[in-house]
Amino acid sequence: MSESTLSPRKTAILQQAEQQADRRADWIERHRAYHDDDHRYMRFLVPEGLRVLDLGCGNGDLLAALKPSRGVGVDLSPRVIELAGQRHPGLEFVVGDVEDDAILAALGGPFDVIVLSDTIGFLDDCEEMLRRLHRLCTPETRVVIGYYSHLWEPGLKIAERLGLKQPQPELNWLSPGDIGALLSLADFEPVKREWRQLLPFHLLGLGRLVNRFIAPLPIIRQACLRNYVVARPRPPVPAKPPSVSVVVPCRNERGNIEDAVKRLPRFCDDIEIIYVEGHSQDGTWDECLRVRDAYPQYDIKCFQQDGKGKADAVWKGFDNARGDILMILDADLTVRPEDIPKFYRAIASGKGEFVNGTRMVYPMESDAMQFLNYLANWTFARIFSYLLNQRFTDTLCGTKVLSRAAYHQVVANRAYFGDFDPFGDFDLIFGAAKLNLKIVEIPVRYASRTYGSTQISRFVHGWMLIKMVRFAFFKLKAL
Repeated sequence: MSESTLSPRKTAILQQAEQQADRRADWIERHRAYHDDDHRYMRFLVPEGLRVLDLGCGNGDLLAALKPSRGVGVDLSPRVIELAGQRHPGLEFVVGDVEDDAILAALGGPFDVIVLSDTIGFLDDCEEMLRRLHRLCTPETRVVIGYYSHLWEPGLKIAERLGLKQPQPELNWLSPGDIGALLSLADFEPVKREWRQLLPFHLLGLGRLVNRFIAPLPIIRQACLRNYVVARPRPPVPAKPPSVSVVVPCRNERGNIEDAVKRLPRFCDDIEIIYVEGHSQDGTWDECLRVRDAYPQYDIKCFQQDGKGKADAVWKGFDNARGDILMILDADLTVRPEDIPKFYRAIASGKGEFVNGTRMVYPMESDAMQFLNYLANWTFARIFSYLLNQRFTDTLCGTKVLSRAAYHQVVANRAYFGDFDPFGDFDLIFGAAKLNLKIVEIPVRYASRTYGSTQISRFVHGWMLIKMVRFAFFKLKAL
């Protein structure tokens, strides 16, 4: 690469980077609080052990912080790359213009994550560069873009003039909305947005406290210095219809077991039905076995759970499932089996990677949900929408769907949240959000029970939900 092949703007950027390369580590150390907070949140977005490409990698500190199984960094400046290689010898570094298609083609992808930390501000043609990334992506790849808010532009310019900040060239003026629009034009789909760092200084620990507990709050977060956008490639048309495993957790639901099979539409060619029974007192286990034997034309399996609670039953079913797609159908059948094909269409088409049912759109049958339960669902849905940066109208609907591959990713990353959820709903929701899956909701009709009684205690489980909000704030916001 020679300067003659670069635009005048890129040439100026390269010259400035070469001049500042040997002092870059000093600037980073002077602003350690800012960089530590940025790296902390990037580690939240990018699990360890993935194949990571960092475009505009600088000295490689961020790439190293992500602990990739394979880490490749690209930067325009030969001197910056030389120093990055000395600093992090276990990573791969390449000198080149990230807008040069030949450079991208030679990187040897695909990658699980492609990071552009501030790099979007230096590009000559953002849309075209983003479009070229597809050659390095799988359908599951995530593009993570970190940038700064231009609300801070006057203060940052003053800091440069006072020698308090490393000088930079004029950068592109892009809001998170602009970045999302560019990603969409380049056939990527934004799946997450977040704002961080209200005080990018240590201030004897005050900055850390503010950034953890105040900066993430609604409205206030719009004033933060850093913003992040995560996107996925627009999904391709699947080569063949995926298979399905429908897990039916059941405890004291004897009267609904056969109806679950009879009413479930044959919406794809390969459907497995898995009953996981929870040590019932009404003969549910015997009924599961009878139904299995009475319908040999269907692939029905029966298990008894090892522990207690719906989550334990669901994990038992998912762990024994063979389908490409995993579904939960509660045995009370208050969510109609007839609605399940909608979930299949959403995930099989790629429109969603985690599909959540919502009972809060259509009118409910009489006595399907008591008023206090409705009010609690409505309230908690809005709280969790904020915590997850994803609109939810009903986090407690039992019908949830994801691919088997995504479920195994949730399991692999479960240590981050721990064993915290007796329901299973939030384990899956939090896991999907942490993995930056595309989450969609599907409205369903909510019916009254025709057999048995609810196993939900509004006060006991309501208190659990309150504790869940606190738990989620610390795990998802106060990082």
